[in-house]
This record gives sequence, C-alpha cells and structure tokens, in this order.
Amino acid sequence: MITIATLIVFLAFYTLYYTSKRAALSYDLGFEKWMQKNPKPTKITGLLLLLLAYVLWLFTQSLCCGTLMFFIQLMAIGSLIIILMPLKKVSSKIILLLFVITALLEFYYN
Repeated sequence: MITIATLIVFLAFYTLYYTSKRAALSYDLGFEKWMQKNPKPTKITGLLLLLLAYVLWLFTQSLCCGTLMFFIQLMAIGSLIIILMPLKKVSSKIILLLFVITALLEFYYN
C-alpha cells in the first residue's frame, strides 16, 4: 500500500511538473505533450492524485504519522523530479523497475 501511495505521489508531482511554464521539459512520450498543452485538466488530475495519495497514507498510518510521511515523501520525490528531469536522468523504464523492486520488497517483508 505504501508503494502504491508512493507511485501516486510520483505521478501527481510529475503531472504538476509538466504544467509549469518555466521548467525545461522534454517530450519523450505523447502524453507529455498533451499535459503541456492542456494545463487545467492536468492540474486537476495532479491535485486529485495528491489527494488520493494522502488518503492512502491516512489509511495505512494514523493521522499524524500519515501526514508527516506524505509531506516527507512529497518533498523527496518533488526535489528529485525538479533536479533530475532537466538532466534527463529519469526514464520510464528506470522508474518502473524501481517501483517493481520496491513493491516486491514491501510484499516480501510485510
């Protein structure tokens, strides 16, 4: 459940990152162009994904711990996206591999 919330936070911040007008964006995938051209639905989608991730954190943890973990995760993932996206160090294959390994470790140790 924590891995799913992490994936949703990543997707939410990624969609909100692509609505920025000042960011150096690359259009490797087709939906990235769509996100840049349609900022209003993309912002709504990103905010709804953030809300969904926060609710998942609240269900898996208590109110205070879930809130704290959500904001720590949001800051960490947001910082990594802002730093690594202009350098083109984030690819969809690496992110998918990272989340699969994390999910397997979570299910194995849980």
